[in-house]
Amino acid sequence: MLPTIEWRDGRVIMIDQRLLPEKEAYVECRSHEDVAEAIENMAIRGAPAIGVAAAMGVALGFGREAKSGRTEDAFNRVTERLRRTRPTARNLFWALERMKSVFEQNRDASPEEMTSRLEAEALAVEAEDIDINKRIGSAGRSLIRDGMSVITHCNTGGLATAGYGTALGIVRAAFEEGRKVRVVVDETRPYLQGARLTCWELRRLGIPHVLITDGAAGWLMKGGEVGLALVGADRVARNGDTANKIGTYSLAVLAREHGIPFYVAAPVSTVDFSLADGEGIPVEERSEDEVRNFGGRPVAPPDTPARNPAFDVTPARLIAGIITEHGIARPSFERTLRSLGRS
Repeated sequence: MLPTIEWRDGRVIMIDQRLLPEKEAYVECRSHEDVAEAIENMAIRGAPAIGVAAAMGVALGFGREAKSGRTEDAFNRVTERLRRTRPTARNLFWALERMKSVFEQNRDASPEEMTSRLEAEALAVEAEDIDINKRIGSAGRSLIRDGMSVITHCNTGGLATAGYGTALGIVRAAFEEGRKVRVVVDETRPYLQGARLTCWELRRLGIPHVLITDGAAGWLMKGGEVGLALVGADRVARNGDTANKIGTYSLAVLAREHGIPFYVAAPVSTVDFSLADGEGIPVEERSEDEVRNFGGRPVAPPDTPARNPAFDVTPARLIAGIITEHGIARPSFERTLRSLGRS
């Protein structure tokens, strides 16, 4: 797999996910503003990948902004800009908090030394994410029986992370172990992350898959064509309520109706222990034009009112388990998630 994002000679290079699957091109970020815009316009997306991008953006931005002096002002200016990019993904704020901790612990360092330490931390975030994803794969692969069809939503593979993937990483781990598995891929309107990105990844990995419209999921479940539902997460409240790409809640309801286990895969860093439940999770609303248009062409009159929530929140009661790098949390999630968080 191509790297989703990497630090190279004082620049942040990321594959431009807006152009896939038609074109493999890269975005070159030379400032934290470039990184912020890449996150906002979805050149990079997926909660873990956004966290890595934010960490690298801090290192990149501080190295340039601190040249003018007043290092604390420079650090705050950079982190505040990145904080404003996308509100739902917990990993973004987790990464910024982690970079702030490095800054606070090294206040007496010179700007050059501080930049070096922030860069080292950003690279550690990247390396740890890949390791965490592989551990999530190991923790969840036993859920996939030989010959099973697994339905997934949005994109949770290497493109959504620093590498390997979360929910799709579990499928990958089972496949690499020799199990026969087929992935049923929701297209994931309106941005088509399933159709454009998940199918692209699965094709490169050689994993059998079939693409469906979002509205077809229930019918395939009723026909016995799905054995497991497996999705990612952008933020998890401590009670297990989970925010993920819009359409996830509907998939969970359908899975419950048809007796299909519904699992979430996410690193512990995605859990927001400050939130009692999903009511406190901020849900990003994106441009109405993403709904009024499809593939760059209008599908509705240009003045049609539209709603475009980018995420929804699935209540914990619909979730069989949350697969983390430390194992599978099961209800009651408030107890098991906190236990895994201390691992």
